[in-house]
Amino acid sequence: MKISQAASQSGLSSKTIRYYEEIGLIGPALRGENGYRHYEPAAVEELQFLARARDVGFDLDECRELLNLHRDSGRQSIHAKSLVLEKSEKLQGRIERLQAMQDVLQDMASRCHGDEGPECAILDDLAGGEGRA
Repeated sequence: MKISQAASQSGLSSKTIRYYEEIGLIGPALRGENGYRHYEPAAVEELQFLARARDVGFDLDECRELLNLHRDSGRQSIHAKSLVLEKSEKLQGRIERLQAMQDVLQDMASRCHGDEGPECAILDDLAGGEGRA
């Protein structure tokens, strides 16, 4: 199938597929006499695998590692599980940092009068000022 069809079936853009090929994440596509890329079903399955891995937050290096495990019939599932648990732990830390940011924003908003006056706790906080309204 052509790249546009592979893109449609995998959920990736044609540009992304070409990039994955360029960086060696996937093997080079077969080329027809006309020079067009041609993708076999196994290649599309790998593209779908990568799309799902990206959707749950794996970066390209992690995707490469997971795809290598997927391709390895002698793999041990402990390796995939440890990658997922490590990613989950990092994600939890990020969630906690985002929640802390959300708490600060809500606090600043709650202390701002939000009226036509010049006093603004938000601007004071961001300026590092001591004046809290």
